[in-house]
Amino acid sequence: MRFVLDDDQRDFAAALDSLLSSAGTIAVARAWADGDHDPGLKLWSRLAELGVTSLASDATAVEVAIAFEALGRHAVPGPWVESAAYLPVALGHEVEGIATVALPPHVPFALDADIADQVYVGSAPAESIGEMHRSVDRTRRLFEVVSTSSTTERRSTTDGRSTTDPAAFEMAVLAVSAQLLGAGERVLADSVSYVKQRTQFGRPIGSYQAIKHALADVRIALDFARPLVFGAALGEVDVSAAKIAAGDAAYLSSRTGLQVHGAIGYTAEFDLSLWLTKIRALVTAWGTPDAHRGRILHQLGVG
Repeated sequence: MRFVLDDDQRDFAAALDSLLSSAGTIAVARAWADGDHDPGLKLWSRLAELGVTSLASDATAVEVAIAFEALGRHAVPGPWVESAAYLPVALGHEVEGIATVALPPHVPFALDADIADQVYVGSAPAESIGEMHRSVDRTRRLFEVVSTSSTTERRSTTDGRSTTDPAAFEMAVLAVSAQLLGAGERVLADSVSYVKQRTQFGRPIGSYQAIKHALADVRIALDFARPLVFGAALGEVDVSAAKIAAGDAAYLSSRTGLQVHGAIGYTAEFDLSLWLTKIRALVTAWGTPDAHRGRILHQLGVG
C-alpha cells in the first residue's frame, strides 16, 4: 500500500514540524517530568492555535495521524491522545482547555489529571482524583479517578468497567500508533547520526556491516508500519493492526538505538532516554499488543 499526502496535508505537516523544531521540546519534556508544566502549557496553546486540538472533530483522521506523528517525533508531553483524539469524538465536539480520561480496562488511569481542566472516567465527569502512579516515562503522570456518583454512570478505575465509545477509542488508538511511528523515526534518525560520529578502531561504527544491517531492519519495520497507520486513518486497515505494527517497529527502533549508542544510551541525562521511555510506555497504552491481537482474532472469528 502507498498513501501520499496532498498539498494541504504536506503544508500542515511542515508547519507543525517547523513549530515544534523551534519550540525546545526536549527542555519542555524535561520540565514537565520535573513538575514544571508552564513551558508545556505554553506549547499546548501554540499547538491549539495551529488547530491540533480540533482535528478529531473538524478534520479527518489523516490529519490526526500527521499531527500525532509529529508529537511523537518531538516528544511533546501532555494528555494529547485523551484531549485531542478520544474526547472530541466521544463528546461530539472540541474540548475546551486540557482534558483527560480514564477508560478501564485499556486505560486504567487518567494521564496528567492534576493539570487537566476536565477529567472523565469513560463518558462521565470525574468526581475525585486519587493516587498518582509513575510511568517508566517520567513525563507521564497517571492518576486514579472516580466518576460522578450516579447509579448508572459511577465507575472506578479499578473495577475493570467503563463506557467506551468505539469510534473514539479507535481514534485514540490511531493517535497512539502515529505517536509511536514518530518516536521510532526520531530514534532511528538520531541513531544514524550517532553512528556516523562515533568511532571504534579508527572507523565510524556506522561503517560496520552489523550496525548497517541493524539500522536497515529498523528502517524496514518503520516503512512497513507507516502504510498501516495511514491505512487505518483512511479506514482501509484495522487500527489494531496499525497499533501492533507501529509498536513493534518503534520498540525495535528503541532497542537498536540503545545498542548502537552503548552505555550512554542508558543515562537519563542523554536526550535519547526521552524517546526510549516514551516508546516503552506507549507500546502498552490504549491497549496492550496482546489485547489488540485479540481484537483482530475476534474480528476474524478465531478464538
